[in-house]
Amino acid sequence: MINIAIAGKPNCGKSTFFAAATMAPAEIANYPFTTIDANNGVAYVRINCPCKELGIDNCEACDDGVRFVQIGLIDVAGLVPDAHKGKGLGNQFLDNLRQADAIIHIIDGSGSTDAEGNPVDHGSHNPADDIGFIEHEMTMWVYGLLEKNWQRLQRSAQAKTFSIIDAIADQLAGLSITYENVEDAERNANINLKSCSDEELIKFCEELVNISKPFRVVANKADNAPKEILKSLKENDISFASAAGELAIKKAAEAGFIDYVAGDPDFTIKNPEKLNDAQRKGLEAIREVIKTFGGTGVQQAINGVIFDLLDLIVVFPVEDENKYCDGKDRVLPDAFLMKRGSTPHDLAYQVHSDIGDGFLYAIDAKTKMRIKESHELKNGDVIKIVSTKK
Repeated sequence: MINIAIAGKPNCGKSTFFAAATMAPAEIANYPFTTIDANNGVAYVRINCPCKELGIDNCEACDDGVRFVQIGLIDVAGLVPDAHKGKGLGNQFLDNLRQADAIIHIIDGSGSTDAEGNPVDHGSHNPADDIGFIEHEMTMWVYGLLEKNWQRLQRSAQAKTFSIIDAIADQLAGLSITYENVEDAERNANINLKSCSDEELIKFCEELVNISKPFRVVANKADNAPKEILKSLKENDISFASAAGELAIKKAAEAGFIDYVAGDPDFTIKNPEKLNDAQRKGLEAIREVIKTFGGTGVQQAINGVIFDLLDLIVVFPVEDENKYCDGKDRVLPDAFLMKRGSTPHDLAYQVHSDIGDGFLYAIDAKTKMRIKESHELKNGDVIKIVSTKK
């Protein structure tokens, strides 16, 4: 399963974002380090189900063509500048970021927390100053891991039979860093690992973090951002969110007050006569936020990480290419997130390693055409795998 981590300073609204995305309970309070142990939950990517395109009326895997695919979400405790040196709660929380495929860096768009994450007067801190600090902490953390054995590695690299790229990939395998990541980072940093200086090694680590743990910055509490701060933030390539707004309307939907599906551009109030004035005003205020930002920003941030940052596609495996179902007549039962460029053989292995081992060929269920093992899958493909094993 794809995992996204939520990181940022204390008090920027990480746990509210986590709760809004997962509807899982998380301790939310306005004091530093409310979250001590990482919260792990399940969030969802919103996609269009292909049932509408295929003219299927009995699809039970979606709600009127809207479908959600599970991903893992990790709410990491608040980080402060110099966490890689042990400041704040230190390195153990950087460690929580290892298993993430990507990181959402939450900043406090309202400017109500200082550089350390302490509550300050509304608008008195420019959150644009916080952009980049998590990346720096991650970079220095990775540098610290390599620096311990760096001289020995460089000496060994002088031997023709020793691969320094292999050695780094092995050392950082626990961070899900691959040989290809190391190779790309060396090329992007334009350095030679066998002879690089400390400064060049830090540059390499920065590239390695950018490649292996891509970031998306989200300005939370955007609904409370002063105009000057909002203007400053919009000069950066970031997203905006009101996690508190998303959490409120999801709870209202859960209680039956409104119709709302995560990621919708609006909601419908049911039985308005049952709401009191405060509830009506609260919902209308959230509606204005949705109009201003094109949504509450929570579902949009998750979808942006999956499809834009990680460049994944969704593929639907079936066993019957005519009925678009599995062996139990379940229509479009599964939806897999895969890297762009994946092939039918990759899909077979994702379904099950035995299916992958016995792969013979695949059929595009939309065209009924047999496709090559090396065919590049597209987003929304419905594929039948033919294998010697089941």
